[in-house]
Amino acid sequence: MTLEQGKAKLKRSARHAGLTLLQAAAICLLAWLAHGLVLYFDLPLPGGVVGLGVLLLLLSLKWVPEQSLQAGAAWLLGDLLLFFIPPVISVIQYEAVLEQYGAQMLGFLVAGSVTVLLGTAWVVDRVFKFERRLRLSRELARLEFGAAK
Repeated sequence: MTLEQGKAKLKRSARHAGLTLLQAAAICLLAWLAHGLVLYFDLPLPGGVVGLGVLLLLLSLKWVPEQSLQAGAAWLLGDLLLFFIPPVISVIQYEAVLEQYGAQMLGFLVAGSVTVLLGTAWVVDRVFKFERRLRLSRELARLEFGAAK
């Protein structure tokens, strides 16, 4: 790759990253505006639901082309795990419960996970052995059938 090709590729990457951030910011702005509408009109719906409804309407009417939000939406969905911070805040609210029962809860979680993993491994092992016996019996039957001719 030549220096000019490298510069062009870097420029395209920077343009794509900027476009992705701009699209993600537009989606976040829409969510923020929808939340404001919910608060202003005292609607019994979450702001995210109203925002998704508005976005669906805008996309359906083709007022907003799909490509104008595609990269930002893909990035937001790809990093969705980062947006699960509210559960962490909920854990902080129940600090007393965690102090009292935290070790037991952690033990149960670990024991449950290990049980599921061992159960899955046992079932997969049994199915694998069953399929192997089935395949061997079919091959044996085919060989016996071929020898009988």
